[in-house]
Amino acid sequence: MKKVIFILSTIALTLFTQTTTAQKSQDIVDIAVSVDDFSTLVTALKAADLVGALKGDGPFTVFAPVNSGFAKIDANTLNSLLKPENKEKLSAILTYHVVAGKLAASDVAAALEKGNGKAELTTLNGGKITAVSKDGGIFLMDANGNYSKIAKTDVMASNGVIHIIEDVVMP
Repeated sequence: MKKVIFILSTIALTLFTQTTTAQKSQDIVDIAVSVDDFSTLVTALKAADLVGALKGDGPFTVFAPVNSGFAKIDANTLNSLLKPENKEKLSAILTYHVVAGKLAASDVAAALEKGNGKAELTTLNGGKITAVSKDGGIFLMDANGNYSKIAKTDVMASNGVIHIIEDVVMP
């Protein structure tokens, strides 16, 4: 009986180690592609020709909107942004969701504490986005004063971290 338990434990540990290693070896794009709720984000990344950049070494912190966040954008506007002639505009919006460096939730929380509930972040497009502690959660406030709740934090990738947000933020 002890042998059976030992063998099962060894198999479970081996599978856990392989799964953990596989997750750590996935980059930001690999993770986004594997999550159904990021399908609109992946489509937009392809249209803006940003897949290669986000597969780079990084590290990056990506505030990734879910499909329902993109659905809040007028369908005509979203379809227009996905057209090749609007690649630059789409790229500016998407890089507004990315910060250089790896900011885990604990880093954001520390910055919020230091900033009395606010922390200004510089995005890859050169804009500013503000993390704000309010209503028992952490939100991103965009340049227009609109908020997006951070729904899930610390999805670790080989080249950074993803924090899942409920809305698309705009520069």
